Amino acid sequence: MSVLFKRVLFAAGLAAMAATGGCTKMRAHHGYVTDADLANSIQPGVDNRDSVRRVLGTPTLPSQYTASEWYYVGRDTRSLSYRNPKPVGQTTLRIRFDDKGVVKSIDRLGMEQVVSIDPSNKKTPTLGRKRGFFDQLFGNIGQVTPGGLGGGANPNNQNQ
Repeated sequence: MSVLFKRVLFAAGLAAMAATGGCTKMRAHHGYVTDADLANSIQPGVDNRDSVRRVLGTPTLPSQYTASEWYYVGRDTRSLSYRNPKPVGQTTLRIRFDDKGVVKSIDRLGMEQVVSIDPSNKKTPTLGRKRGFFDQLFGNIGQVTPGGLGGGANPNNQNQ
């Protein structure tokens, strides 16, 4: 084998590795890393908000509607090179508190909580009729009575 052939073969090998390197599967973890021993140490009726925060840390997100629920969420995803990641596993630890701040229940949820949202044509589907630009711009003309020109129950009824 000549030296030139070895160099060409080596360069082709490097180019092949660089080209196939972009096609590898990528794995990622986002969010809370659940430690089963720590999560199992939380006891309903015994622990409170402070002890849960000391053991598990700050929740990924508290409930938006009430202060009685905390969520610890972690998600595993996989993707092929630059494509959108697909969820392959999710762990959600939901801790519910009573009015005094004591743990009422602990729920472990998985992939059944993952919702796939598929936007259609980058537009949000809405109910109703389609309205054009000018219809939206001038559509209220004549629909709203001008202020001070009536609008009462009986326009002939003046202050008596």
